[in-house]
Amino acid sequence: MRIVFFGSPASALPALSRILSDGHRVELVITQPDKPAGRGKALAASPVKRFALEHGLPLHQPDKIRKDPRSLDLLRSIQPDISVVVAFGQIMPADVIYLPRLHTVNVHFSILPKYRGASPVAWALLQGETRTGITTFELNEKMDEGDVLLSREVDILAGENTGSLEGRLAEVGAGLLSETLARRESLALIPQDHSAATYAPKLKKEDGHINWSETAIIVDRKVRAFTPWPSAFTFLDGRRLQVSRGKPLEGESASAEPPGRILSVTKEGLRVSSGQGAIFLIERLKPENRGEMSAFDFSRGRKIENGASLG
Repeated sequence: MRIVFFGSPASALPALSRILSDGHRVELVITQPDKPAGRGKALAASPVKRFALEHGLPLHQPDKIRKDPRSLDLLRSIQPDISVVVAFGQIMPADVIYLPRLHTVNVHFSILPKYRGASPVAWALLQGETRTGITTFELNEKMDEGDVLLSREVDILAGENTGSLEGRLAEVGAGLLSETLARRESLALIPQDHSAATYAPKLKKEDGHINWSETAIIVDRKVRAFTPWPSAFTFLDGRRLQVSRGKPLEGESASAEPPGRILSVTKEGLRVSSGQGAIFLIERLKPENRGEMSAFDFSRGRKIENGASLG
């Protein structure tokens, strides 16, 4: 098939690569504009743009596709069989969605109608789900409300964070997209049960602030959900610490200690009291203006004493 691909982050690359390996023709790649990144705020290309350039694929980067007549002109000149969207990052207008002969298929990183929105993987972790998955559906003008084509469930592994889970889902999604495209004209459209919908709004940096009054299980969900971005964080002596890995300690109690108290420092990490007398072990962290390290290495550099407080 002749395809126009819409996508931006690394999680879209397995799908784009699979489209090519399946022998489809990618007539155009549409991705987000280059954006400032890093301390120097130099403009950086999206992973999809870099892939497109490496593979000699035609490329277009609209600031806002809803206000970009050039995008529609390009689609009209191509007359694709279908468009594919994987984490593009912009709301698409109806005339772009419905122009291809087979309209537009979206690869979404949840089992719809659960977790519609920008951050389905993180929200599944925040809510303590043990399973999630991938859905391919026919895009319409409303947010993730189109009819379902195919779906596939995936177990969430113990200790898995957004980065690792999203990577696995991207590979599953590439396979499901391949099947969807092969069967597109014969697949039945399955309407979603809108009454069962839940939502996964875009994460904000401040949402990652750890509240040590919450249980260790809730702290663990936040650390996993906000890793690698925008990060879960706390403060020690007024300086920010990103917590990148840890776990609740089962069978141990710190009921007499206030939340956020560092109970002990061991080679395994920092044992911290949390809500309802639970204990959370910080295993890896990232101090301000430094790279990620083990919590034990950090403690040796800072000479953290038992009884210090986080938060």
